[in-house]
Amino acid sequence: MTERMNLGALAGDAYKAMAGLDRFVRASTLPEPLLELVRLRASQINGCVYCVDTHSADAKAAGESDARLHAVAVWREAPFFTEQERAALAFTEAATRLSTHDVTDEVWRRAADCFTEPELAALIVAVATINAWNRMGVATRMTPESFKPTT
Repeated sequence: MTERMNLGALAGDAYKAMAGLDRFVRASTLPEPLLELVRLRASQINGCVYCVDTHSADAKAAGESDARLHAVAVWREAPFFTEQERAALAFTEAATRLSTHDVTDEVWRRAADCFTEPELAALIVAVATINAWNRMGVATRMTPESFKPTT
């Protein structure tokens, strides 16, 4: 697929605003490995190849194992994730699939049991932000950073 446009060049101020949301989330007490799993799962659901590539690489660079990265898509069946990570992944899926699902009271309670209120607020912002990035990446068909076209 061919990238449709360079949105960053054409909407630089919007990119800066989105980066501000990312800075807010990074400044929270949520562990970075958990945030990368959340970003990766939302990106998988949304079909954003750019973000799947980016967040897989970022997670790997931060020390995430191949086994866990491969299992994010099937996290419910995989033994590799903590209860906190499972709560974050369940919340991510529910908040990403709002058109067909809801963030049920059960999903909310599970997340609220695993995170402080400030952490839960940061998780909400993290999920909303990666979903916005995914929509930009999918709409413009952003080319993954790891892709090296042959000439």
